[in-house]
Amino acid sequence: MTGTPLRVGLVGYGLAGSVFHAPLIATTEGLTLDTVVTSNPQRQEQARAEFPDVRLAADPDELFARAGELDLVVLASPNKTHVPLATAALKAGLPVVVDKPIAGTAAEARDLAALADERGLLLSVFQNRRWDNDFLTLRRLIAEGELGDVWRFESRFERWRPQPKGGWRESGDPAEIGGLLYDLGSHVVDQALVLFGPATQVYAEAVVRRAGAEADDDTFIALTHANGVRSHLHVSATAAQLGPRFRVLGSQAGYVKYGLDPQEAALREGTRPGTEGWGVEGEALWGRIGSGESPLTGGGRPVPTLPGDYPAYYAAVTAALRDGAPNPVTAREAADALDVLEAARRSARDGVAVRL
Repeated sequence: MTGTPLRVGLVGYGLAGSVFHAPLIATTEGLTLDTVVTSNPQRQEQARAEFPDVRLAADPDELFARAGELDLVVLASPNKTHVPLATAALKAGLPVVVDKPIAGTAAEARDLAALADERGLLLSVFQNRRWDNDFLTLRRLIAEGELGDVWRFESRFERWRPQPKGGWRESGDPAEIGGLLYDLGSHVVDQALVLFGPATQVYAEAVVRRAGAEADDDTFIALTHANGVRSHLHVSATAAQLGPRFRVLGSQAGYVKYGLDPQEAALREGTRPGTEGWGVEGEALWGRIGSGESPLTGGGRPVPTLPGDYPAYYAAVTAALRDGAPNPVTAREAADALDVLEAARRSARDGVAVRL
């Protein structure tokens, strides 16, 4: 990558901003973290300590007022702010990356996509789990025909958090766009659509299990894809025993993979992308492929897990801005996933399957 680095303004320095976006931006060739927007004094101190040269702004309006000094805005702010802030950034003439979910409704996402097209600006959605190690490995297995025709895709993103943590992510206020359906559900639905294409029917169950919790914390989504594949997607904060991350059954073989991609844990611990062994997991966590036996009793053969690669997302954003390369995750793709999430919410509420 040659030329002056693209200057990035990052709005929000909570979990998403400080753990995911800032380290990825700062270690991407061709990008520089120019400004962090947060009104929280402790987070301002944290940003300055981690990135001594970064500029600070107390609110997004301050950032947009000097839009000419920036080349990209990244929104890592609470979900309810995504649409108004993305709209303001685009109207200020700035390309935008928005953390998932881009909006509360598919209609809002498509309106943002139309505005970006009208302004000739990049609008991309941070769906980092397309670059999880297990997902990259599964995509390769499917592409190479190792499973035959896939019949059923089971995906679990489960946690054991018996006590609610509070905050907007667990708020029952619809305006906050909280709950697991829109949080972890955004990831598992996106992955299913990337692998198997559009869904034609959605069934869901969304439950609030923990005392004091307000939003769904144990949710199941069943998709029927247009190509006939069935996806069963589980997201939970109340799973006392964690199931396999993936169980994929095909006409020739199945693939079972336990454990989560190591990149989030590494980022939380302060490890920066680009360090030796980034995204690599040990042999003990490799998934297994085979037929007729359980992987837990030695059935099948181990499949080396490809390294996870979150840095590839921002590298692709940089290439899109500099060279006109494809947008790694478009707002219209995010809108398609929101169609599914909205249908899942209706299904869980009314106890019926919803046709798309």
